[in-house]
Amino acid sequence: MNDLMPLVEPLIPGLRRYARALLKDRAAADDLVQDCLERVITRWGQRHGDVRSWVFTILHNLAMSRFRQAARRGTTVLPEDAEALLSEAPPQESRLLGRDILAAIEALPDDQRSVVLLVGVEDLSYADAAKVLGVPVGTVMSRLSRGRERVRQFLENGPAEPVRLRSVK
Repeated sequence: MNDLMPLVEPLIPGLRRYARALLKDRAAADDLVQDCLERVITRWGQRHGDVRSWVFTILHNLAMSRFRQAARRGTTVLPEDAEALLSEAPPQESRLLGRDILAAIEALPDDQRSVVLLVGVEDLSYADAAKVLGVPVGTVMSRLSRGRERVRQFLENGPAEPVRLRSVK
């Protein structure tokens, strides 16, 4: 257990960034990181391979479980929170590009967003990102390529128009 702190403590800022990017809610992200760290401590003897990949895998899996759980439960908005959700202060010019980049990343499908965040923001190698997500390295590379292209197109052209499907009788 003595070797736990020096290995895990430097990962906490990255875990928080990744959790915030996934959940888009600071408090929920902090709760997720806390749950992740609890799992890391209680399962320290079960770790295998690179500690960083193992810890990010735990965080990712916990986040995916929360997404599935939230989809089953639906969302609840309290009346006192409704006004904050409906009104938004105008952004300052210095933040426009950052806001656009965040919007572009948020618009990505979940699989591409996870890869872009892990490789582009958290600086994980393709192999480590593949371990975290439980997919082959080639899948990480193709998702990253498609994700980066979508972000580039979003920044150049704005959000893409949704595809409208016709029903054929």
